[in-house]
Amino acid sequence: MKKRIVILGAGESGVGSAILAKKNGEGVFVSDFGKIKEKYKQKLNDHKIQWEEEKHTEDLILNANEIIKSPGIPDKVDIVKSAIQKNIPVISEIEYASKYTNAYKICITGSNGKTTTATLTYHILKNAGLNIGLAGNVGKSWAQQVAEENYEYYVIELSSFQLDNMYDFKADIAILMNITPDHLDRYDGMQGYTNSKFRIIQNQTEEDFFIYCADDDITNKEITKRNIIAKKLPFSLKEKQLEGAYKENNNINIKYKSNKLTMSIHDLALKGQHNTYNSMAAGIAAQVLKIRKEDIRESLSNFHGVEHRLEPVLKVHGIEFINDSKATNVNSTWYALESMSDNLIWIAGGIDKGNDYSILDELVRKKVKAIICLGTDNAKIHKVFDNTVDTIIDVQSASEAVKTAYYLAKKGDSVLLSPACASFDLFENYEDRGNQFKQAVRDL
Repeated sequence: MKKRIVILGAGESGVGSAILAKKNGEGVFVSDFGKIKEKYKQKLNDHKIQWEEEKHTEDLILNANEIIKSPGIPDKVDIVKSAIQKNIPVISEIEYASKYTNAYKICITGSNGKTTTATLTYHILKNAGLNIGLAGNVGKSWAQQVAEENYEYYVIELSSFQLDNMYDFKADIAILMNITPDHLDRYDGMQGYTNSKFRIIQNQTEEDFFIYCADDDITNKEITKRNIIAKKLPFSLKEKQLEGAYKENNNINIKYKSNKLTMSIHDLALKGQHNTYNSMAAGIAAQVLKIRKEDIRESLSNFHGVEHRLEPVLKVHGIEFINDSKATNVNSTWYALESMSDNLIWIAGGIDKGNDYSILDELVRKKVKAIICLGTDNAKIHKVFDNTVDTIIDVQSASEAVKTAYYLAKKGDSVLLSPACASFDLFENYEDRGNQFKQAVRDL
């Protein structure tokens, strides 16, 4: 008898899951409490999949054999709580898709740097000729790729929300970039968030690999508490490593078994300390997969970076505009501010996720001449920085933010959109926020 699969959420993840479930001959129903985008309605209709929007009909959901929940939906939502009470398994798209592929999985998580590292790893492996897909929190739905493609390898970026509903899934290579406070509004404190990130190594065996940052205090502390049987390959800017990667005399060294690759940090396409970490992590994964040193070196030196991550937009009358909309937490914004020169106008704000802005205080004092708050509730930013920065202005749109920044800036200044917050108060997502910012700059 065919199973009834109910999917909550009809975005990229949910619709991809629905397509795979339909291909597997399951009974499929998709329910979204919000409005479904036209492009996703079209896909569901094309595959003859039943759906509803702007409601969750309990009778049509709680008769499921299995529920696939989109990562943006918290477990505390009523319909999810009801499903759990009825002992209906609630899993993620990633967990579901993993049952239907034997592809080799390189999985990447972390509070910051995971998209850049995932995209860079994919860039190296694709250029080296591997039959590879990019999925998860970046690119196309993994479930849909499993349904429609025939890749032998996948690079999968995993958010903590995706990891939460994964149980039998196993990464062949697990990469943990760092752990800094984020999403504390959704987790029961820092340990809950940390536990979520460490799910990336669940079910790994001694045949598998765990690549992690040896300079990250929370990661190191957590490793001592756990019995990790995968092969550990750390990367560090501070200490030499027997295997893994480390920086020495402005070179990065990537070592695995008897293979060692040395490369000047000045030859890396991605600049800045955080990007050196990203390059080292991607380089280790490539070494494990026996990619030729020349190919790794070439890809690390010609990678173009990720949209919405410290992305130069335009110079207008000598004022440079930079789009870092992907910085949705304070730590990410710290890296952005750290990489900038002085005379900065900083556009920040959105939905606060339990942020501690005080870690930015020193950088803001040194570099920021004005703050533009782009959000519906900016009280916390005002409270922290009112005595640090002379000019703080509240705005309600990307266009207003850009015009205000342009008015305040002089030739030689930079304008940085690096919100340190989620975007859902005024925008659909961080991409929408970044795109509106870029369009507003072009409209000047």
